Amino acid sequence: MKLFFKYVYQYRYSAVVLMIFTLIFGAVFFLYDVKAEAVIYADLICSVIALVMISLNFIKFRRRHLLMQDIHANLPLMTDKIPSSENLTQDDLQKIIDRLAQINNENITHYNSKRRESIDYYTLWIHQIKTPIAAMQMILQSEDTETNRELSAELFRIEQYAEMVLNYLRLDSSSSDFIIKEYELDSIIKQAIHRYAPLFIRQKIKLIYSDTNAKVLTDEKWLVFIIEQILSNAVKYTSKGSVTITFTENKILKITDTGMGIVAEDIPRIFEKGFTGFGGRANKKSTGLGLYLCKKAADKLFHKLSVESQIGIGTTFSIDLSSANIKIE
Repeated sequence: MKLFFKYVYQYRYSAVVLMIFTLIFGAVFFLYDVKAEAVIYADLICSVIALVMISLNFIKFRRRHLLMQDIHANLPLMTDKIPSSENLTQDDLQKIIDRLAQINNENITHYNSKRRESIDYYTLWIHQIKTPIAAMQMILQSEDTETNRELSAELFRIEQYAEMVLNYLRLDSSSSDFIIKEYELDSIIKQAIHRYAPLFIRQKIKLIYSDTNAKVLTDEKWLVFIIEQILSNAVKYTSKGSVTITFTENKILKITDTGMGIVAEDIPRIFEKGFTGFGGRANKKSTGLGLYLCKKAADKLFHKLSVESQIGIGTTFSIDLSSANIKIE
């Protein structure tokens, strides 16, 4: 019914003109004393014809409306299904739509080209900067002193931030480099542990981990990245105690630390871009990007990432690695 009223409103001017014409003819017939039977008979014929024409036109109007709704819901996949213009106004609007689509495609092409250039530049830059970082690491490892250990830790942080920039660009890229297949979970976990082992040793934080002997459907590179970021946070906010890595029967990987914890009001926002929270502000070292990238990568892998925490007791990050919702293209 609502659609019918919109139809009537669209053709309101035509209806008004038709009513005026009817009144004029009625007045003329009355003034010339035309028999009422003739007028009524002609009026009935015209009314039936008008009713048939309006019904057919309304059916066409409704079909076109439903098609446009379907196109709107499936943009930009169904732009070729837009019905042809039926009048000059629709033809003008179609030309405007075509021009806007052309401008949009040109902008998208230009944006993708610039983005690809940025990713290529930062990829090259990171590979180049790794050479002096590796050289400095070798120099610092040549002598085991407290100063060298401090410098090594800061150098590791520089390398971590450089790689975070590249991962930030890659996750926002339209082209995906995900390789989804079955991997040995222990191999993935050990890669992350190996990288952060020096920090665990330096800060005297105990790592509790036993082999899971499990296989999971995921992307190795990105799952390693997620685990590394969680371990990075665990080391950053745990001054003493331990970090425990467990894998449950329902394929949930849990990483639990005994650190400072997260205040309750910060928990709903810790995965937001740039959000540092109370812990980040107190620590002065948080960028607010690590957990944001973790959540974004987890979402692309269809892995649910969640957190539980209590101030002064610790934090547990959970990664649901069940493969029921993973779609392989």
